[in-house]
Amino acid sequence: MNYTEKIASEFSIKPEYAENIINLLDEGNTIPFIARYRKEMHGTLDDQTIRAISERLEYLRNLDKRREEVYNLIDGQDKMTDEISAALDNAEVLAEIEDIYRPFRPKRKTRASAAKEKGLEPLAELIMAQGDGSPAAAAAEYVNSEKGVETADDALKGAMDIIAENISDNADIRKRLKSIIRFNAMITSKASDPEKDSVYRNYYDYSEPVSKIAGHRVLAINRGEKEGFLKTGIEIAPEICTEVMDRFLVKGKGEFSEIVREAIADSYSRLIFPSVENEIRGELTERADEQAIALFSLNLRNLLMQPPVKGYTAIGLDPGYRTGCKLAVVDETGRVLDTSVIYPTHGKAQAEKSKTVLKNMIHKYKAGIIAIGNGTASKETEMFTAECIGEISDKVSYMVVSEAGASVYSASELAAKEMPDLDLTLRSAVSIARRLQDPLAELVKIEPKAIGVGQYQHDMPQKQLSEALDGVVEDCVNNVGADLNTASPALLSRVAGISKTVSGNIVAYREENGHFRSRAELKKVPKLGPKAFEQCAGFLRVAESSNPLDNTAVHPESYDAAKKLLTICGYTPDDIRNNNLSQLELKAKAVGLSEISQQTGVGIPTLEDIIKELTKPGRDPRDELPPPLLRTDVLDIKDLKEGMEIMGTVRNVIDFGAFVDIGVHQDGLIHISEISEKRIKHPSDVLSIGDVIKVRILSVDADKGRISLSLKNVK
Repeated sequence: MNYTEKIASEFSIKPEYAENIINLLDEGNTIPFIARYRKEMHGTLDDQTIRAISERLEYLRNLDKRREEVYNLIDGQDKMTDEISAALDNAEVLAEIEDIYRPFRPKRKTRASAAKEKGLEPLAELIMAQGDGSPAAAAAEYVNSEKGVETADDALKGAMDIIAENISDNADIRKRLKSIIRFNAMITSKASDPEKDSVYRNYYDYSEPVSKIAGHRVLAINRGEKEGFLKTGIEIAPEICTEVMDRFLVKGKGEFSEIVREAIADSYSRLIFPSVENEIRGELTERADEQAIALFSLNLRNLLMQPPVKGYTAIGLDPGYRTGCKLAVVDETGRVLDTSVIYPTHGKAQAEKSKTVLKNMIHKYKAGIIAIGNGTASKETEMFTAECIGEISDKVSYMVVSEAGASVYSASELAAKEMPDLDLTLRSAVSIARRLQDPLAELVKIEPKAIGVGQYQHDMPQKQLSEALDGVVEDCVNNVGADLNTASPALLSRVAGISKTVSGNIVAYREENGHFRSRAELKKVPKLGPKAFEQCAGFLRVAESSNPLDNTAVHPESYDAAKKLLTICGYTPDDIRNNNLSQLELKAKAVGLSEISQQTGVGIPTLEDIIKELTKPGRDPRDELPPPLLRTDVLDIKDLKEGMEIMGTVRNVIDFGAFVDIGVHQDGLIHISEISEKRIKHPSDVLSIGDVIKVRILSVDADKGRISLSLKNVK
């Protein structure tokens, strides 16, 4: 297969770009490095597109590998023909190759193989020829009690089993039937016990065309079936498939054709349909998994790229009833200053003591923000915090943050190493505080699938989910960059080209030798070779360096070009440190980017990136996003009225809508039909995790804790 032509066609890019990407990947370059620092070679594609190309390339190579394996396996049986060879060459998916191989695959013992052992294959061939004569008379010649063929009827049944299996193994028949069933069948589900209530009640008597069913409904049905609440299958009228199956019949013939017709019916109902049903359900699940993983990835990306709340001492509150509310104070760099445990839900006297503790910590450390975990007792803790804020003059606000994965992190080896003197429950409070200060730096310490911003993540193929989410984390970390002198090992290990071992070596070097004074000093770190340096250097920042370019996203390979650019435009490197380059872009355009490109020896896309970096050195792309919604008071669900408009923060986006935190303990749901006046394909077309939006209350069910919201007609 010509991978260059295939990828160029599928991704609508120039063949030379496709070839360059393939070569760059094969040379061991990371996707973030290719996306950021080799733009001229691929036409400025983003990291997500390059990652998709990488995944497609791997699939195509695996396809060719399996194609070659199957060719050799069939050829090894001396059964290769020009027709089979051509079919293998034309196969575009793995399933087609497996269907071609099916007749030649070693089989466990079947009814057909047993019949062949009894010597009935010639009879099957005679019947399939559908000539003149009597099937009973022909079968009588194969009666052999020593082989277990006692009667002519036994011989006929055995021959029909052989015919049925041969038809079932026909790759072309399977391909045609799959296509028909995909477009004409219905997926159905019934209740295993109609009297037993469950969250799957909507699917107790349900059917929908296979061709139209949404991925989230496939996953819901699958889970309901797995948990024993549903019986699910695919249904299609057999006569729809008759034309394909009847191609084996010779029209106008007599008794032999009737025998073949019976074998065809048996082949379809016993062998083909159950197998194809499983395959199609597998396809539906695979497609649903891919959609869910894509949504999970999108949500995770938006969560990780939430704007940090910088420059504040923060207090983290990890709510709880019996064991109390764990409290931790961290400075603006995330360093732990103090911890405590308070009991705001243990009666009035304990609530007052808890208020005193919280107020004293706010005063003592001049805390400006409070992060409250959204787990057990979150609502009560939020109300308690709002009361405290209302009783003091200090300017402080709070935000409820997701604590998903905090307990996993707290019990991890990483957390124990970071906070060896703290109990694991207090580590959770520290993590919650840091999540508000810098979501990306803190959340990279947690296994991505434990963060919980998707749907049915526990039903996904875990390897595929982990690979996709790891890719998202890698892209986000490298998009933002990392401070070489403060980044944790977890954050460093997500930087392009840096393994967990090397990230540990970087931290060990830092602890032994003090702060890095330049990017070049990275070359002294054990096991960080030239290739790793090339891949990672541009994503690491060294604010302490004497070279101001070390605190930008300009890659060391482009330092000379950056200095020439400054000279051409009348600046010096000192102007970077003094943040005196606001007019750089205008001056560069006045000279002409093409002219500067020729003089500096870098392409225009790279030149534009250098200009952008020098204009805003140390720029954090997250700072350009709207800030998170911080609160000072709290609402009760009973305070909500139909028609009320209120500000909220999008917490999760799913296939059928989005959940929004509007300041009460229960998130409200905006159904997809209430997101826009225009028809949209998916909620993510309009909303992202972290969006601060104004919503209208449609309805409130306080008893069930359900809040329906709308974005329509919001003033």
